[in-house]
Amino acid sequence: MGHCLEMSTGDMRDVMRLLTSVERTEKQERVLGVVRERCARTDARFREQHLDLDVTVCQALDELVEGAPSVEMSPAYTYAFHEVVASHFSDTTDLGVWRRPSWFYRMDDALARHGVPSDLLPGSFLFSGPPLRLPHPGDAFPSVGTLPAQRAAALATSYEAVLGRLDPEYQDTARTFADLMRYEAEEWERAQKLGRTLDTIFFWFS
Repeated sequence: MGHCLEMSTGDMRDVMRLLTSVERTEKQERVLGVVRERCARTDARFREQHLDLDVTVCQALDELVEGAPSVEMSPAYTYAFHEVVASHFSDTTDLGVWRRPSWFYRMDDALARHGVPSDLLPGSFLFSGPPLRLPHPGDAFPSVGTLPAQRAAALATSYEAVLGRLDPEYQDTARTFADLMRYEAEEWERAQKLGRTLDTIFFWFS
């Protein structure tokens, strides 16, 4: 059994506005309809797998919008938040399957020994949590993480500088992150020139 890691990019402010607006615009209502459909498909998948989350993902979405979660612990709210993000952000990039995601903390130690700043270590952005308080998922997964898009260039530069000194165990993953973040940095620069605000790189472990 493994855990899938995905990444996408977008404007987290749009997500937060949808979840916190007192009066939604017509566009927000349309987007919310799309999110509800995505949540319903997630619920259907869980039913097929005979998984009971106590709270359905659709119910969790409605409660997040109302600002009134009914329980203190359930992964349904994290899944609902993911569907809101997915409806606003870019198509996902598949970063692979990890048997033990805690391996990234070992990679943190390896990178830190070579001077990579703490806020650019994988553990700091892969497992940082959502930008709002959600009921605890009750297990380590699903897990949410974010990285400010404006930090992508610094991450790429830091990882590129130490690639040749890392143990082989970490080199491929560090190179993957460096390449992806170099691309995201260039995309962020282009977005800035066009007046767009793709401010957040979102990570999803499930």
